[in-house]
Parts: sequence; C-alpha cells; structure tokens
Amino acid sequence: MTHRGTARKTAALGAAAIMALVHGACAADGVSLQTVVIEGVAYKPAALTVKRGDRVKWINKDPFPHTVTAPGSFGSHSIAAGGTWTHVMRRSGTIAYACTLHPNMNGTLQVQ
Repeated sequence: MTHRGTARKTAALGAAAIMALVHGACAADGVSLQTVVIEGVAYKPAALTVKRGDRVKWINKDPFPHTVTAPGSFGSHSIAAGGTWTHVMRRSGTIAYACTLHPNMNGTLQVQ
C-alpha cells in the first residue's frame, strides 16, 4: 500500500472512531438523532415523537430544494437536493412544520 493509501485508511479509521465516540456520548446522555427524509414532496415520517434535547436531521432526497419551517420554533434555510439540516429540539410540545416552498408539505413533531 502506498503512503497516500495508508494516510486515507488512517483518516477513515480516525473519523469512524470519532463518530463512535460522539454516538456513545449522545446515547449516554439520553440524546438521540432522529431522521426525517424529504422525498416525493413529503416528510417521511410525517409525524415523529422525540425527546427534548434530541437532534432531528432532515435529509432532502428530492431533486429540488425544500425548507423545514415551524413559525416561532425553528426554520431552516433552503435545503438543496441531497442536502441536510439538523435542529436540536429544546421545547416540549407539539410542533407543526411545513415547507415554505411547497406549502402542501406538512409534518408534526411531538417533543416530550
């Protein structure tokens, strides 16, 4: 293996170790990462229950941009095709959100 190949392998292993530590730290604190996929001009799942402090990550799998906007709670920038946006849920309650570019797209978070 060349020096360059060894360096890439070492970097990949280092990144994997860091991700494992971060995941372990989050799990130890009771914080988790929840995922909502944006696909077919819809949020999937449309309704999700999370805990206060959890991170929710939206992944745009559509070929055009979307937003994730809950007035008074949070608002993403325009999430490009293939892009992501993550938000930490800090308040308990039911949060309705929508895409400002496609108002027929709606989702709900139940934050406990």
